[in-house]
Amino acid sequence: MGKTGRKGLSRQKERVVVPKPSGEEGELALEKAKARELRQSEWWKRQLAKGVCHYCGGAFPARELTMDHVVPLSRGGRTARGNVVPCCKECNTRKKHLLPMEWEEWLAGRG
Repeated sequence: MGKTGRKGLSRQKERVVVPKPSGEEGELALEKAKARELRQSEWWKRQLAKGVCHYCGGAFPARELTMDHVVPLSRGGRTARGNVVPCCKECNTRKKHLLPMEWEEWLAGRG
């Protein structure tokens, strides 16, 4: 493993091992990586091109829409076509980590 250098001193090759995140942290990192990949897909680009926020129904340029997980990652949601929707930044910020039913209740309480 090591090599002997000058004067008989042993030199060890350094090997840096970066641990893979495990548990919830690892799952979250994996889902975020999936989201980055999905954002590059033609399917997602078509969703953005429609220019409509899933929550408020407002019309926006594609660059102003963000990806929202209907069931948030922090609440057990996954990055999959059936769980991500385009939405405006305002709705995404307001929705935060709410589940669909909680979001509906929040909206009802506003009006």
